[in-house]
Amino acid sequence: MADSSNSTIAGDSGDTTKKAAKIKHDWYQTESHVVITILAKNTKQEEVKVDFGDETLHVTARLADVSDYELDLHLAYPVITSQSSYRVIPSKIEVKLKKRDGIRWTTLERDSSSVCVPQPMTEAVLNAGPPKYPTSAPKATDWDRVVGDITKEEGEEKPEGEAALNALFQKIYSQGSDEVKRAMNKSFQESGGTVLSTNWNEVAREKVEVKAPDGMEWRKWEQ
Repeated sequence: MADSSNSTIAGDSGDTTKKAAKIKHDWYQTESHVVITILAKNTKQEEVKVDFGDETLHVTARLADVSDYELDLHLAYPVITSQSSYRVIPSKIEVKLKKRDGIRWTTLERDSSSVCVPQPMTEAVLNAGPPKYPTSAPKATDWDRVVGDITKEEGEEKPEGEAALNALFQKIYSQGSDEVKRAMNKSFQESGGTVLSTNWNEVAREKVEVKAPDGMEWRKWEQ
């Protein structure tokens, strides 16, 4: 599936409307939907209008540079308009078309010189799972791997300050014996969160008193 582009037609010499720069749009499909992405950045939600037809799609938008954009498509196959939608995010406008039939689209737009023959979804496509978006890109990106790499990087990041201290306490608690866990729970609860001890023999004998930080005085709240 090749990239497409579209631009609006400017009015006559007396029209002050700016002609939009060429804005690319691309598409990919899943078993149930066709998704069209329009690479218009920083477009406001209220400046976008999308009209869904059974076999047509019309998109108009006032872009961030105050130029007008228009995309008019005669779709290759019918869609369900009531289950189609769109969203506007800072990087793009995304239109999601609900397929009327569970078939694989061979093209996005209808070619008037030929008849589009529906292609059944193959077993491989049905079992392929989420597409590696965008499927029409020259080199597909494995987004599952990207998410996995990000998660791994986040896991390898070393916390600092209070986050590091909390992480240490959590590690001690998770790896500690039952007595260590009891000591930590009892000291933390009885001291109002000001003392955290791992010595059960020490805290088991009596109630753990509140220990305010240096330079501060602990006062009980009276209603």
